[in-house]
Amino acid sequence: MRKNEGTSSPVPDHVPLELVRDFSLFTSPGMPPTANGDPHAAVACVHAGPPIFYAPHNTRDGRGTWVITRARDQRRVLQDTETFSSHRSIFASALGENWPMIPLELDPPAHGIFRSLLNPLFSPQRVRALEPAVRERAIALIDRIAASGTSCDVMKDFAFPFAVNIFLRFLGLSDHRLDIFVGWGKDLLHGEPVKRSAAAQRIVSFIDDLAALRRKVPVGDFMTFVVQAKVEGRPLTDKEVRGIGVLVFVAGLDTVAAAIGFDLSYLARNPKDQEWLRSKPERIVLAAEELLRAFPTVQMLRVATKDVDFEGAPIRKGDYISCATMIANRDPTEFACPDTVDLAREENCHTAFAHGPHRCLGSHLARREIVIGLEEWLARIPSFRIKEGTAPITHGGHVFGIENLILDWC
Repeated sequence: MRKNEGTSSPVPDHVPLELVRDFSLFTSPGMPPTANGDPHAAVACVHAGPPIFYAPHNTRDGRGTWVITRARDQRRVLQDTETFSSHRSIFASALGENWPMIPLELDPPAHGIFRSLLNPLFSPQRVRALEPAVRERAIALIDRIAASGTSCDVMKDFAFPFAVNIFLRFLGLSDHRLDIFVGWGKDLLHGEPVKRSAAAQRIVSFIDDLAALRRKVPVGDFMTFVVQAKVEGRPLTDKEVRGIGVLVFVAGLDTVAAAIGFDLSYLARNPKDQEWLRSKPERIVLAAEELLRAFPTVQMLRVATKDVDFEGAPIRKGDYISCATMIANRDPTEFACPDTVDLAREENCHTAFAHGPHRCLGSHLARREIVIGLEEWLARIPSFRIKEGTAPITHGGHVFGIENLILDWC
């Protein structure tokens, strides 16, 4: 290992120093919690450099990764599961353990077996069946906000209670512990190591206890389905039940709420686009795709299973590879004027939900939540803006987020 000039982080001996860049989705300018920040715009700077480079501290624990900047190259990596494995045990590592979140951290053929088991639960048909409940929840929250005054904290009053309630309902859980669950998610995804480990332990204990309860008292919910399911003719092991439960639980706590927050923040700052959508609500479905392109929230990590030269980069077995959606979706070779939000953009082949066999299992539900949230907000809240004297706080990281989004209206 060597030390690269300008950074104290070690650089593996096989990495050419000319391919090293001082970049991190956690610590680069615009990434730490910042008032009036724009982490999505901040990452666009990487497109001025090589299509792939090595960032010595591009993970939560300071580990280095190769960074893939071109959308087409990210698709190649995400499609090639033989060379680039999804098994990183990111969650379990917070506990000093090694078990996968399922099916996210499984590679084929095991991935396909579990994906086939879970696909029907997240199908477009299942989402359509849930849509009345999703819309009912959005309307109830927004009407309560509208009746209480002319200002609100969108994340606290709408985005989290909306998105997390729908997810809890999907799991068959009540939302009386919603704030506690959201707190666990924030500590896990954005907290310091001690908080991260504590949150991981709480989540594992909750899922293990819930699984044990559903084995004794089945009630027809998601966890009952999982503990009763079989793969290849056998029941799931305790670790497999845990891996599925933890993935679904964590995935529902942060990403959709963050997406809605970024979307409403953008519309608050861009009144012409806001009014255009009000006058053409039928365009919200298309606009939501552009907002997903412009403000995606997740970074996909892969680990090399063997030595490979990739676009001139000497990737070696065990190296981490970062495929950040927020970088791919600002690729100028893929999108015209990528840093411009064009709500009428057509043929929007973004990768907000990743690509390949590990494409987001819950993408159909997430899309409908975002669209319904925007439809009902714009239908019920007058022209809104960022409240004077406040500044939304944004952050980068493994999952991008927005906090303290205070809006007001007349």
